[in-house]
Amino acid sequence: MKDHMPSAASSAPPKPFTAIGPQTGLSASARRISAMVLRSWYLMRSSLPRALELVYWPFLQLLTWGFLQKHLSSTDNPAVIAGGVLIGAMLLWDVLVRSQLGLSIAFLEEVWSRNLGHLMMSPLRPNEFVAGLFIVSLIRMAIGLVPVALLSYWFFGFNVFAMGLPLVLFFACLTLTGWALGLATTGAVLRFGLGAEGIVWSAVFVLLPICCVYYPVATLPGWLQPVALALPPTWVFEGMRTLLLEGQVRWSHIGVALLLNLIFMAIGYAIFRYFLHQARVSGTLLQSGE
Repeated sequence: MKDHMPSAASSAPPKPFTAIGPQTGLSASARRISAMVLRSWYLMRSSLPRALELVYWPFLQLLTWGFLQKHLSSTDNPAVIAGGVLIGAMLLWDVLVRSQLGLSIAFLEEVWSRNLGHLMMSPLRPNEFVAGLFIVSLIRMAIGLVPVALLSYWFFGFNVFAMGLPLVLFFACLTLTGWALGLATTGAVLRFGLGAEGIVWSAVFVLLPICCVYYPVATLPGWLQPVALALPPTWVFEGMRTLLLEGQVRWSHIGVALLLNLIFMAIGYAIFRYFLHQARVSGTLLQSGE
């Protein structure tokens, strides 16, 4: 009889079911961001072509501009050659390109896999989604640019790390510009679908002739110079040339670049949030992969 008697735990009434909403707080937000970053990391780690593609284009540009600079060493302009301006400009330009493409490709991976609608219906907030894209962009840049920076010293004797603290600030300024452009272009994909995918791949190259990567601002026509000076990368490349050729750090150039980047980042994020809201209202998130 004792074995068949109900225990106190089994006779207790069941607890009422309570719905559990999305967790809040910094720790919960960090977990959601890290989950998104981990998903992108698994994609890169499991695909050798993805990893090779990150190094291929920077390495190809390094060889192109490195051999060109080696050829110019026979000319009567040793200052440019000694400063390594062409290789330095190439490496910094690739920071801008890789930051924009790193963010945009991480976004497009969700579109191609038809996962964007699921993410937007999860507890993941838009600002957490953007933060995850930023981190993935940094990881992709590190994979692509660190080996190429080391190879530039091995092949051509140019040590980009010798710039010291200004290099960190140049890197930060160009990364912020790339992220701002990446947010705007991914917003265009949200608005117009994959028909606007070409904008993602080509938008950053519109800046190449205007932001004076390989030549000073004075080379541009007078009417185009104010446009160039309104772009943060222009101040970065002008500061890089001054540092390499004259050994001086123009902190004012870096300050202007950072200030302009704050404006560009605000505009890029506003465009992204607006088009994301429009996609939610119109219900096009679930058709974003078509």
